Amino acid sequence: MNKLYEIVLKTPWPYWIAGIILSLLNIFLLITTGSPWRVTSGFLYWGMGFLEKLGYSDFTGSYIELYGGLTAGETFLLNTVSILNVAVIAGALLSVLISNEFKWKKIKNAKQVAFGITGGLLMGYGAIIAFGCNIGAFFSGIPSFSLHGWVFGGSMVVGGVIGSKILMRYMV
Repeated sequence: MNKLYEIVLKTPWPYWIAGIILSLLNIFLLITTGSPWRVTSGFLYWGMGFLEKLGYSDFTGSYIELYGGLTAGETFLLNTVSILNVAVIAGALLSVLISNEFKWKKIKNAKQVAFGITGGLLMGYGAIIAFGCNIGAFFSGIPSFSLHGWVFGGSMVVGGVIGSKILMRYMV
């Protein structure tokens, strides 16, 4: 049992095995829900659900109205994408806890916080205007033979190179 624990949880998996597992999970998700894996709209739904709880309910011209997304009986806070997002977050937490890899990291300085917040806001904005993040636009776009998946992938590489250069120049 201890050897299996070491192999499965302590030893890094080859990328091709992780790729096969992710592909099979994406196929399973498509078959069971009728929709490819997506993440960004779930966080958007959470924000709209929060606004709805505060009394704001006029979402005319919004992402939801323009592109749909919720099916009958779903709410902003209780829908397929939100449940999947919670499952991914819980699964990631569980995996680091089981493998004893969880660590609290000290925030170094205010610049690190500013970069983190700015990066998160830019990524969120980019995911909304691109109609998806790296999961919905890239990982689910390419297998569905969509040209946008390849354009997104190329743009993601360019953005990663530029972002890395900015971080190396100003953060190191």
